[in-house]
Amino acid sequence: MKTDVVKPQEIFYNPTRLLVPLFQRPYVWTQEMQWEPLWQDIVRLTDVLSKHDQSATHFLGAIVVQREETGLGALQSWNVVDGQQRLTTLQILLDAVHSEVARRGFANHAARLQPLVENPASMCVAPEDRFKLWPTYKDRDSFAAVMAAEPPIDYDAIEASRLRDAHRFFAGETAAWLDAGDHDSQQRAHLLVSALTERLEIASIRLDPQEDAQAIFETLNARGTPLSSADLIKNFVFQQIPSEDAHRAYADYWEQFETPWWEAVVTSGRIKNTRASLFLWQWLVARTRDDFPIREVFTQFKHYAATSEGGVAVLLPQVRRAAERYREVIEGATQPSGELTREQLFTYRMAALNSDIARPVVIWLDESEQAHIPSEERARFFDVLESWFVRRVLVKAPSQGGNRAMVDLLRHLSDEAGDGIADAVSSFLASSEARASYWPDDREVRAALTGAKFYSAYRQSIQRMLFEAIEDAKRGYPSGRRLAMGPVIRGKATIEHLMPQKWRKNWPAVLTEHEQAERELRIQQLGNLTIVTQALNTRVSNGSWQVKRTHFLETDDVLMTKDAIKLAAGGEWSERQIEERTSLLIDRVLDLWPVPEGHVARVTGERAASTSASVGLADLVGAGLIQPGTRLIPGGTYFREGVEAEVLVDGNILFDGVSYDYPSSAALAAHKIANALNGWWYWQIAGTETRLSHVRDAYVESRAKSAAGN
Repeated sequence: MKTDVVKPQEIFYNPTRLLVPLFQRPYVWTQEMQWEPLWQDIVRLTDVLSKHDQSATHFLGAIVVQREETGLGALQSWNVVDGQQRLTTLQILLDAVHSEVARRGFANHAARLQPLVENPASMCVAPEDRFKLWPTYKDRDSFAAVMAAEPPIDYDAIEASRLRDAHRFFAGETAAWLDAGDHDSQQRAHLLVSALTERLEIASIRLDPQEDAQAIFETLNARGTPLSSADLIKNFVFQQIPSEDAHRAYADYWEQFETPWWEAVVTSGRIKNTRASLFLWQWLVARTRDDFPIREVFTQFKHYAATSEGGVAVLLPQVRRAAERYREVIEGATQPSGELTREQLFTYRMAALNSDIARPVVIWLDESEQAHIPSEERARFFDVLESWFVRRVLVKAPSQGGNRAMVDLLRHLSDEAGDGIADAVSSFLASSEARASYWPDDREVRAALTGAKFYSAYRQSIQRMLFEAIEDAKRGYPSGRRLAMGPVIRGKATIEHLMPQKWRKNWPAVLTEHEQAERELRIQQLGNLTIVTQALNTRVSNGSWQVKRTHFLETDDVLMTKDAIKLAAGGEWSERQIEERTSLLIDRVLDLWPVPEGHVARVTGERAASTSASVGLADLVGAGLIQPGTRLIPGGTYFREGVEAEVLVDGNILFDGVSYDYPSSAALAAHKIANALNGWWYWQIAGTETRLSHVRDAYVESRAKSAAGN
């Protein structure tokens, strides 16, 4: 093996053939990630050479090539072991610059580049011998087409490929650079060609035919793939272990991380990492109870290992146990059928909410130090934590600061003595008044869901999870009296509208324009939705109520749908049933994900982009949007002659001589026949078509813009 730092001129000048083996991947470099940074480096290099330091160089990286045995008089041939992306890009770059220099008639400068991209004709036996580099099979046609094109090159006449686009990019940048600046183009061409041929540096490792190329390939982290956090931690760990013990330690504790499941790239928040790197970060957060970004996990791990008793020899078994449990829980949570453990069910529901921030807390609970905690207490722990997550999603509480909230919870739990962790987490979350960690109460959740366009306001995975939970509770899962039918299939059910979105054809009704708009709102609400385990055909889905009712009774096994049918009591499904069912389903949500008795959420400071649930009628009066003494009447289909209320100075509503704290309370008193009403939608300002909800939405929007600085 011979290692040198060489210039492109030294690599390519002599007649040679650089062959990329067929098993290598095709050309994958891109403009954003590689071409533009490379060109910017070259431009900076020319600037330094011309103004500051004529001896400046720029290092491009390393290549590994292995010499092939060739016959007398044949082209010297080398297999590219590592660095094929770099070498291919360099050939494309040199040829693109050559084409622009030649097009301008700068013959001397073009002649300096010609031997670096083409072998002399006298040395060529096959047509492809013309090229210094011959890529892997998939790239050969496109490489030959663009490298053989005569200037000026008509790129549109060449079949589209990444290699063609790279050549066009470098040619375009070269042309723009040559024609800019204070010096003439020929002077700039001299500077550019000299920089490319004499001032770029490459670490060249040349192997003899008998040497083990694969060992070198692996040692150099082949193909330029960046080292992940898990890779860096692995290298650090096994540097600390005596060589005679390293093989056994690798097999016992680390080999699992180099399997497809752990090497898969997963997304957490907006950041992508290998699953192994993500786990090591979450595990370290659980162990240190410190809030740090994943990009710092390697540095944090080194510090933790250095300050832990026993060092890596003690940490490796801990990592393995946690990793095995981590995989067991996550894989178990993906099972679509059958009953899950409470921990697996929590993991499944967090995935539906698209949240992974609780994972360090789950890892902490599974550590050996918490092994004494009874299973019943663990189940209660997940009940409490799940309620916190679900309620925050339903009221659309801000997610910023969630990682920090979990770390604060970890610290609190670690300081708590005894087995009562469920009560500990409950009291901690209930006492929080920060926007990033408060626990929404029943009033806020009800306000957020009552009248909300649930179908469009939440992701389908959230809707499905919520309906699955309601249905499973009716079937006796995860606790209670189990029914023979088992839990609903997870992640497969379809959200179905009881009154279809295309209601006009099969649900005829004589409605005013305003009433039609109200119906359009109603059909998207929680009470008009259910799940079906098999998607309905169009005839049934858009059919009349009788068609859908018959189908559900005869072929569908979803209990919550049958409960909806009972509400219609043999009649039609209408806005009244939707409203009543919305209230009943909200009751079920509050029961499934409860808060401590008497809990009232308190949030200090301004809530970012205030939600409707956080706004009261007093806020609107205080902002001058509604004046005290404003007359209110029932709006739309609710209207009844003689029903009227008045807004009081304190934001209460006076109806029939009684002052009510909330619009919904006054609406119930006025309407009398409904079990629940969205008072914000019920009450309309007399003499207008403006409902209280319209005024509230405008207020929320103005506060959101103000908070954003607009």
